[in-house]
Amino acid sequence: PVRKARLVGWTRVPELPEVETARRRAERALCGLRIAAVAAAPDPIVYHGVRPSRFAATLRGRRVLAVHRKGKHLWMELDRRPWPLFHFGMTGSFVIYRDGVPPPPFWKVEIVMEDGTRLAMPDPRRFGRIRLQERPEDEHPLASLGFDPLEGLPPTREIARRLSPRGGAVKSVLLDQSLFAGVGNWIADEALYQSAIDPRRPASSLAPREVARLRARLHAIVRYAVAVEADDTRFPRTWLFHDRWGREEGARTGRGERIVHLTIGGRTTAFVPSRQR
Repeated sequence: PVRKARLVGWTRVPELPEVETARRRAERALCGLRIAAVAAAPDPIVYHGVRPSRFAATLRGRRVLAVHRKGKHLWMELDRRPWPLFHFGMTGSFVIYRDGVPPPPFWKVEIVMEDGTRLAMPDPRRFGRIRLQERPEDEHPLASLGFDPLEGLPPTREIARRLSPRGGAVKSVLLDQSLFAGVGNWIADEALYQSAIDPRRPASSLAPREVARLRARLHAIVRYAVAVEADDTRFPRTWLFHDRWGREEGARTGRGERIVHLTIGGRTTAFVPSRQR
């Protein structure tokens, strides 16, 4: 029987929890198997620095040994280099399905494994990127990324040292991928809400205890979101996440706190003045 493709993607912009969930599912489905065929859409925007035909020809016949992630980027470790590197952008995702199921709309690549498992990356808005690199971790963009909040946050003292020369708003600094890889808009807002820090404050103004609190909450939020496979219906009801969207007038948190929306660094920001100082 034909089965519906399993979507590893969300209506909101993919952030670290979504990408890590995609990585884990892809690794479970592909690891140890050989790539039997690859179809690459002729999209010169999504394919960056490599022709789609070369990308497909390079992957055919290779065995997938692991799937890795840093920030919002993930890549497949194959039995021979170069390796494919993926970034979902605003609307990218992975879809995993079996033979007999058509690829999803707007697919950019479809990888067929020797056992009939198929993985596709759709990207309707074409902000995602597909690359082919000899050593992804040593090349741009991975080499330009900062700490990974799930696996690589340094001690509080080191984070404080990195924040001390930053005079910009702490919300903008949290979104700087060269410092915090994988942190997106809602995660930054949630971490600042839970650590009771006003997003407009200069990052350099944070006291050591505030940096420690921010570090702890950032890691806990990402870890929890990954543990529930980025299923936001399972996020705690007390999280700002559930009530931060849409700039709705009169919006309140699950605790009844008034939410204010403003723009910081060109990004919509939700915060709670009665809590965040």
